[in-house]
Amino acid sequence: MITEKQQAVLQFIEDYQLQFGKSPTLREMRENFGVSSDNSILKHLNALQEKGYLKKDDTPRGIGLLQKVKDKLEAVSNVTRIPLLGTIPAGGPVLSDEHVLDYFEVGNDLLKRPQGSFALRVSGLSMINAGILEGDFVIANQAVKAKDGDIVVALVDGKNTVKRYRSKDGRVWLQAENPEYNDIDPTEFLEIQGVVTAVIRMY
Repeated sequence: MITEKQQAVLQFIEDYQLQFGKSPTLREMRENFGVSSDNSILKHLNALQEKGYLKKDDTPRGIGLLQKVKDKLEAVSNVTRIPLLGTIPAGGPVLSDEHVLDYFEVGNDLLKRPQGSFALRVSGLSMINAGILEGDFVIANQAVKAKDGDIVVALVDGKNTVKRYRSKDGRVWLQAENPEYNDIDPTEFLEIQGVVTAVIRMY
């Protein structure tokens, strides 16, 4: 157990480390708690070290990162913030306010390549047999080259769509995964804007 004052010192160190990525000096802790002597702060630090809450040395910022801080920083480092796009114009995903509706924080284990990933909300039921339903969010990456059988985000004749990419004998088309929907043979323009790498469903 630690005292109320020791808890206050520990909380100040945690907040400081999270904000600045380093530990506060004795002077900064004195100023925060309105005391004039290092000894009053050192007394609490020594007690916290004896009880296993922190480790320190005699350097000015010698308090090591708290385990709670390490855990929080590690959690943040395993998350990537990717844009949720409303529409995707010709030329690929454009990350401007005009097209970004919001941002997703996604665990890196869901992203094959965090760099270049974006999210798009699915409309329609053309991909239900691939497990993609209306309202789902697909995560796609613009840097991955599409190959036959991949599910892609594409711009076809001026409209965005999510379909399975097909390529055979020089012919390219987009295959629906619902027998009630026709495959798409682009008549004028086809641009693959990203290969789908994950699907997120909200309940």
